[in-house]
Amino acid sequence: MRIDRLLAGLFLATSLACASSPSSLRADAAPVTPSVSEARGEGDLRVMTFNIQSAIHGLDKVAEVIRSASPDIVALQEVDVGSRRANGLDQPAELARRTGLKYYAHFRTTTLFGGDYGVALLSRFPLESVEQHPLPVETGTEPRTVARVLMNVHGQGVSVYVTHLTRRPFNGSIRVRQSAAIMKLMEQDPRPKLLMGDMNDTPDAGSIRLFKRELSDVFALRGVGSADTYPLPVIPNLRIDYVLACDRFMPKSSKVLRVKASDHYPVVADLTLLEPMKAPAAEVVERPREAAPTSSSQ
Repeated sequence: MRIDRLLAGLFLATSLACASSPSSLRADAAPVTPSVSEARGEGDLRVMTFNIQSAIHGLDKVAEVIRSASPDIVALQEVDVGSRRANGLDQPAELARRTGLKYYAHFRTTTLFGGDYGVALLSRFPLESVEQHPLPVETGTEPRTVARVLMNVHGQGVSVYVTHLTRRPFNGSIRVRQSAAIMKLMEQDPRPKLLMGDMNDTPDAGSIRLFKRELSDVFALRGVGSADTYPLPVIPNLRIDYVLACDRFMPKSSKVLRVKASDHYPVVADLTLLEPMKAPAAEVVERPREAAPTSSSQ
């Protein structure tokens, strides 16, 4: 029997409510707190993706995991703003304040528990522009989005994409369509690019294979330890959370943090942003000089 069918009962029992309200977008700077980022080499970058499950196990636990990892950029999924479940807190703003990653943005996909629900991003680099794009979904299911955040990283413009694809165990075809929509958007972007999020698919799934046509799976290349990011009580754990990078980044290392702050484990990756390739200098070809005319004696 396929694992997807074994998972059906587990996932359907906890299905999220759906809504069709339009997306909204916020981007602010949180109050400044001391930075926790470690000193790194020129061009080095540490990133994290973390589905925080609306911090139902406590926002302090989530903040401590992020602080301990000392990332420069964090992609977050299942993030609440102003909901009863979050006790009215603006979770991205609170996490920015508590981690020292003072720049943040929240990208709403739907309304849950009286507040905004969606994905978010934290960064130690100022956010130069933010935007979000709706992804295709099946009728009546939870809206999905991909966010794009432009920031200046070590002197270069970098685009960071954050997403959370439609949940398992079924709907594999819609995740492929969502993956294709994200790749189409990224193809139009000439900058160095990172894509991070909860993809709700294993590495051999069609949606992930589509991503990997153009992007590198950092953990698959430089991962240390277990790759599983979604622990399950009976059947084998799953790997469904990813850091994917274009060829302008050199993967250095990656690790899944086995911490109990959510129903997902976060993924941390260290990368080096490569210098842009310079166009070769035009070769100067020296034309042979013509001999000066000689004067004849009279």
